[in-house]
Amino acid sequence: MKLYRPTEECGIFGVYGHPEAANLTYLGLYALQHRGQESCGIVSSDGRSLHAHKSMGLVADVFGDQEIFRKLPGRSAIGHVRYSTTGDSVIKNVQPIMVDYSRGSIAVAHNGNLVNAQTVKDELEAWGSIFQTTMDTEVLLHLLATSKQNSLEDRIAEALGRVKGAYCLLFLTETRMIAARDPQGFRPLCLGKLGEGWVVASESCALDLIEAEFIREIEPGEIVVITKDGVTSHFPLAKSEPAPCIFEFVYFARPDSYIFGKNVYMVRKEFGRQLAREHRVDADIVIPVPDSGVPAALGYAQESGLPFELGLIRNHYIGRTFIEPQQSIRHFGVKIKLNPVRDILKGKRVVVIDDSIVRGTTSRKIVKMVRNAGAKEVHVRISSPPTSYPCYYGIDTPTRKELISSSHTIDEIRRYITADTLGYLSEEGLLEAVGTGTNPYCKACFSGGYPIRFPKLGSEPQLDLF
Repeated sequence: MKLYRPTEECGIFGVYGHPEAANLTYLGLYALQHRGQESCGIVSSDGRSLHAHKSMGLVADVFGDQEIFRKLPGRSAIGHVRYSTTGDSVIKNVQPIMVDYSRGSIAVAHNGNLVNAQTVKDELEAWGSIFQTTMDTEVLLHLLATSKQNSLEDRIAEALGRVKGAYCLLFLTETRMIAARDPQGFRPLCLGKLGEGWVVASESCALDLIEAEFIREIEPGEIVVITKDGVTSHFPLAKSEPAPCIFEFVYFARPDSYIFGKNVYMVRKEFGRQLAREHRVDADIVIPVPDSGVPAALGYAQESGLPFELGLIRNHYIGRTFIEPQQSIRHFGVKIKLNPVRDILKGKRVVVIDDSIVRGTTSRKIVKMVRNAGAKEVHVRISSPPTSYPCYYGIDTPTRKELISSSHTIDEIRRYITADTLGYLSEEGLLEAVGTGTNPYCKACFSGGYPIRFPKLGSEPQLDLF
């Protein structure tokens, strides 16, 4: 059984102009491992050619042999950690993708999802293109190869003008690194400095690990070109209303990261405070579902005046997914990840804080676990609104019929998970806690209001919504 959480597609990291580029990229990917655990890869440039190493597995396993870095020479490198949302989980889909074409060699790493990739792919195949992977990212390389524009920057801009959806991209050639972010700015991307070199990362926590200086976030719709002459910025794409993903704050980003102009930890803590204002309850203690529920639980405890306790302890030596070897022990799924502290929970009225409820099966088992540990009452509080719609911008979520809040009322969900009470943070409270100001967010997973028009259906993707 898979303990289901929405899963981020991937993370990207790049270094330009540093003698330890591949080693630093390895460390950057290590810091971004939470954004993808299926596969990873690094492509480096020595100024004359590109070199690659990639495989299925975690960063520490794929790059565990120091000899690998001897095969990744040069002062520039880009890397990728992946969880597949578009394309199969197989070796041919491991990024970065590297190709040779008429203008030289190029590699690309992509975080996001192109919603019209199939339409563009069909057009390219009609003109003779042959695809080697099942990923949407490969579409961009074919568009680059067939472009008549002279400069690489113009070819990239033309290619991005043909696609729609969420993308943070890193391109690497023999002599330059180029970063790009979609006009809506769905996913985070930042620029850093390390000595004379430059760094690009999905999250600022990766800059912290290698002691790079955070310079700024790459803007929505911006293309950043990094060469030996420095950094230049371009905005060739049609402007659009920004729509950064609010679920990055709820769950995906590491709490020590700085994204969309804010610290993730502080935002999550404010979610908890706002949740306490909206759904206060008479109780004895507040406990988080670790690890993502910890900041919100701290905020809830501080706002409500209740003691914060670690009533559930997480086993950190397994990945985000766990498949039991036999059907007969499938019910141990939650226990593999979490174990209750009975002396803390026994006889207590407990508020359990989690970031979201997806299918409801995991929440049901957690509530049962807390009760079995002796809790007198179990009150579940969720630091986001009900997740009722799937995401098509680079997050692996179930179809709508599998999302419990799409077809059940809050009280029906409460009865299913067997909690005494259940309270979700309101959409208004979520936005107030973020402090949106004039900056809107994509909250399609809560509201169903998708910021990008999809092919064929106009307002919604032609996918299984019901």
